Amino acid sequence: MNIYESSLSGVFICEPLVHGDHRGYFMETFTQKELDEALGKSVVFLQDNESFTEKKGTLRGLHFQNAPSAQAKLIRVTDGAVLDVAVDIRKGSPNYLKWVGVELSADNKRQIYIPRGFAHGFLTLTDNVRFLYKVDSYYDAAADRGISFRDPSIGVDWGCDNPILSDKDANAVLLADSDCNFVYGEI
Repeated sequence: MNIYESSLSGVFICEPLVHGDHRGYFMETFTQKELDEALGKSVVFLQDNESFTEKKGTLRGLHFQNAPSAQAKLIRVTDGAVLDVAVDIRKGSPNYLKWVGVELSADNKRQIYIPRGFAHGFLTLTDNVRFLYKVDSYYDAAADRGISFRDPSIGVDWGCDNPILSDKDANAVLLADSDCNFVYGEI
């Protein structure tokens, strides 16, 4: 697997080696040793999650769980395609409020690793998207948070003016109005 840091420090792109022939293909989708070596630390994933989104133009995010329940994520798409976005929301970080967007698709088989202290969201670029991700902390409803995908202090270019949203995402607050408790160096 080829693992390299994205333009946003701490966020890594993973590109599996795909071995294909006339029958199809084989690839390793996760190797603990390779990820640990690339990150320079060990991340232990505790839970796998899957979501399905039926319509192109659906936006999910920006989501995170406050500390101590913050989550690192390793994300991939097995059907369809998304624009996947990570935002550094750690107060005091040299990359505070910076974001990176990466296309993840069934075709490119790319994955993205997003560390704790980042908000995450994605926009479906196709219909019928199957989205899978590993997390290193269990879901905690009391710590679950969202910030507006339109937060002007972040300025993500989603490339979609009127996405399909859940009520939760449509009513999400600005980061300045949230109780986000991430501090650079403490998470």
